Amino acid sequence: MLLIVNACLGELICACILLSMATFVLQNDIKQIIYEYLLCVFRDYLLSSVTIVQNYSYALQAIYRYVTVVYPTHLFWQSFRFQIILIIIIWIFGLTIFLSVILIGQIPYNAINYICHPPLGVSFGIIYVAIILYIIPNMFINIVYSKLVRYVREINKRVRSTNVISRAERELKMVKNIITITSILRVLGLPFARLILMSFFTTPPKYHFRIAFIGVDISTTAVIIAAFKTTDPIRIAATQKLAALHGATIPKMIGNLWVLNLFCK
Repeated sequence: MLLIVNACLGELICACILLSMATFVLQNDIKQIIYEYLLCVFRDYLLSSVTIVQNYSYALQAIYRYVTVVYPTHLFWQSFRFQIILIIIIWIFGLTIFLSVILIGQIPYNAINYICHPPLGVSFGIIYVAIILYIIPNMFINIVYSKLVRYVREINKRVRSTNVISRAERELKMVKNIITITSILRVLGLPFARLILMSFFTTPPKYHFRIAFIGVDISTTAVIIAAFKTTDPIRIAATQKLAALHGATIPKMIGNLWVLNLFCK
């Protein structure tokens, strides 16, 4: 549960940063401001860093599911303390791994798109970001999923315990949900990937970053919806919270109507 909350937190932070970036671009379009603003580089650094945390959190969830199935007797690996340690490591990794791109000046300001981002083309920044952000975590998730599928097939053949099999299948379903979420990111990130590949051979369109970030914005929204639909603990907690708020609102409305009725009399 803790790892799921961490991934959702990363997704919500990404959504807030993307919203602030879109608001800034809209304001600059209206006011025709082309100069670089103070927090431009920091905002792109924060977006990339939190995206790294988010993607590696999905990989961490997949690895955790595999460990709980294959090594059920290693209770420390399933403990709250160990999950906290892993989350801290992920955040330290995410917040430091992107600093090298900033230190070598690979995040210039693009005055046409009003954004600071590694330039497209054959550059260290864009290749580094693509490998660290997407290729490595997705590779980990797919490897874990394939290994877990093989393990479930093996225990179905040689294990008679219903509890062991059902638990393995439940964890496999959770990893499959993670695959679904990351697949949404990959599919909706295709416009960005296509622009990166195009920039290796020709000049990208004038507003290439705006085109690319449309897919990023849509994928962020889609992932939040998918995480809510496929993650039972989050869906149940959110439903209970909404039900509690709804239950508290009705008596308050009745009380307000009663007071209003007294004044009317």
